[in-house]
Amino acid sequence: MNYFKTTFFFLRLPVAISLLGHGLVRLPKLTGFSNWMVSTMEKSVIPPALIAPFSYFLPIAEALLGLALLVGFKVRYTLFASITLMSLLILGSCSIENWSAIEAQLLHAFYLMALYWYWERHQSGSST
Repeated sequence: MNYFKTTFFFLRLPVAISLLGHGLVRLPKLTGFSNWMVSTMEKSVIPPALIAPFSYFLPIAEALLGLALLVGFKVRYTLFASITLMSLLILGSCSIENWSAIEAQLLHAFYLMALYWYWERHQSGSST
């Protein structure tokens, strides 16, 4: 079991740092990030009333999910929340036809799913 904990830490480290980093660099410039996202999503089919609140929520969610993954907090729920967040980002990118962003978002989602599969496969009855 000790090998699992060490291996799982190093497997989740890259995606945890990615999420944490995305959130942390945006938090100090939250208003600027929000303005950028709102203007980027102008041609989206997503209602504008949803874009601004999501643009403030996103960096906080990324930072918290990245931190939770880093420390291994409530792994199942953190992975599900992270996959859900990636799915929302994919939906937004599709709505403005930003196909190159979708590639990175899908890579994150697949990585998170692989982490979940690995974690679930090696659990011995505990429900974290």
